[in-house]
Amino acid sequence: MSDPIIDPIVTRSLKNGWVLEPDAKTILDACQIPVPRFELAASLDSAISAAEAIGYPVVVKVVSPQVMHKTEVNGVVLGLTSDAAVKVEYERFAAMPGFQGMLIEKMVSPGTELIIGGKNDEQFGPVVLLGIGGTGVEIYNDTALRMAPLVAADVEVMVDKLQGRELIHGFRGGPPLDMGSIVKTVVRFSKLMMTLAPVIESIDLNPVICTPNSLTVVDARFVLA
Repeated sequence: MSDPIIDPIVTRSLKNGWVLEPDAKTILDACQIPVPRFELAASLDSAISAAEAIGYPVVVKVVSPQVMHKTEVNGVVLGLTSDAAVKVEYERFAAMPGFQGMLIEKMVSPGTELIIGGKNDEQFGPVVLLGIGGTGVEIYNDTALRMAPLVAADVEVMVDKLQGRELIHGFRGGPPLDMGSIVKTVVRFSKLMMTLAPVIESIDLNPVICTPNSLTVVDARFVLA
């Protein structure tokens, strides 16, 4: 691994065992994997300035090496529409253990939720997962797996193996999702898995919001080996 953006992030994240979300989004952006516009704010004033620059409504998330599972501590709040609302959440986040700042992101338009994931398998090496995502991913377990690296045809086969493939190809006469972006994103993600293979245990991109015209990775979790 030799990358001027990825290497410093991984090095400073090793002590935590995982990559903080702003750094994870920075890695994805460097790999041309679409993420929402975001800023990390380490003070209340910068949080308000960031929210105003990004444009309301915004999503805010706590950033702390002691808070990996943000939803368990109500560390993700959607749809804030004012400076006053940002102030309330910033002050609440600031009381959490290990607080390092607030991640402010542009709200993403609704769409179909997918999951893209990867793990470093002891036997097979880096493998990539694609499936129907969101909160129901553990219930429906509708996923397909392939060994990395992938090419476009691999991703197309993965989609066709999903029980929910009609959600991607166009359900009940609806428009299909942006298959081109799905293919490019999964191929790029597989290359990232290969790059990080020496240091990564797993990566979860969930949800990945997909529409007929766009794809955006809303949440990202990188766990280091």
